[in-house]
Amino acid sequence: MKKVIKVLAAVGLTMAVLSGCNEKSNPNELTVWSFTDELDGIIKNYYNPAHPEMNVKYSMTPTDQFPNKLDPVISSGNGCPDVFAMDAAFVRKYVESGLLLELDDIYEEIKDKMAEYPMKIGSHNGHVYAMSWQMAPGALFYRRSLAKKYLGTDDPAEVQKYVENLDKFIETAGVLKEASKGKCLMVSSAADLLMPYKGARKDPWVINDQLVIDPAMDAYMDMCKVLRDNGYEGRVAQWSEGWFAGMKDNLMDDKGNPVEVFCYFLPTWGLHYTLKPNSAGTPADNDWAMCAGPAPYFWGGTWLAAYKGTKNPAGAKEMIKFIASDDDYLEKHALQSGDLVGNMKVVNKIKDTYSEPFLQGQNHYAEFAEMAKTIDGSLIQGTDQQIEQIFNEAVAAYQNGEKTKVQAMIDFKKEVASAMNF
Repeated sequence: MKKVIKVLAAVGLTMAVLSGCNEKSNPNELTVWSFTDELDGIIKNYYNPAHPEMNVKYSMTPTDQFPNKLDPVISSGNGCPDVFAMDAAFVRKYVESGLLLELDDIYEEIKDKMAEYPMKIGSHNGHVYAMSWQMAPGALFYRRSLAKKYLGTDDPAEVQKYVENLDKFIETAGVLKEASKGKCLMVSSAADLLMPYKGARKDPWVINDQLVIDPAMDAYMDMCKVLRDNGYEGRVAQWSEGWFAGMKDNLMDDKGNPVEVFCYFLPTWGLHYTLKPNSAGTPADNDWAMCAGPAPYFWGGTWLAAYKGTKNPAGAKEMIKFIASDDDYLEKHALQSGDLVGNMKVVNKIKDTYSEPFLQGQNHYAEFAEMAKTIDGSLIQGTDQQIEQIFNEAVAAYQNGEKTKVQAMIDFKKEVASAMNF
């Protein structure tokens, strides 16, 4: 386990005994911290009306700054919130820390209706420490017009055959390039493949305090190099102007010539908050469709946990239980937002009624619900974020021709060993 997590736990447990989390106890008051305003909306629109007696003090901090704000207070036990949200990138850091309140009792009450993979991510050593109200399985979104033009079909079931596994995916990238005379790129950024390859793993990054490089991650390095060397990708970074330009159908190559981007890998929230507002395909155009793609994966999500030293454990547990599992509110939230909720009772009730105009009437909700069943939540670890940052640097060095693959791997292993104290 990452040494910093051990230190965090040791300091936190000691200081929590000495000081506790709050100066005084108020059973009708909860302090909540988050990195997303989505949780604020859920509390205001659903939790507060159902719990009018509870005074919620809510604070939001941007995602990139949130751990730096939370770590000192949760380690010392001074000034920490009762309940806080955790992003997928760092949820396991806290789940594994020993600083969270056990939620086993409320999980026993709701476990029969909760989706499996989010609960696995929120559990450690046989105990539940965090719960999520949502799932974020990922899919492959493609331009119907390009599929029809170069593959002869835009039908999701038929297009899936062209991308059903990672070998087929790269083969189809070559087909697109040849059929379009180099104009149609498979993806705008090779980094789009990171999540599907992570989803294809059999082993996590760390086993018995040793770095493990799953064959899928080794293959990801090769994929990035092939995409770059063969001109199958747009040579832009995720979340950059060029990445969004591909969605809008105005991406240019290095010589200023227009190019087309066939597909993007995005999760549930990516459809509503990334692709829709940034794409050339509007609901009227009906130029996008979705299929499962080459490997099951998830991307993102939000978990809720309580500090183990909270002075209001009953209130904290009730909030987490309500937000993660309440049938009535989650049904309303899902229908309003399109969020794939983690309550399978609700999912099964509403999944067959969806029709997404942006995807030419496709029922994306039912398809995402099926994809979520194949996700392995046991692969996620608290050290992932730090290891993957080093790994991505190694991939970029190889992809850009700055290092051989052998040298990039050697340097990656050395840097991880130093950072993780392996």
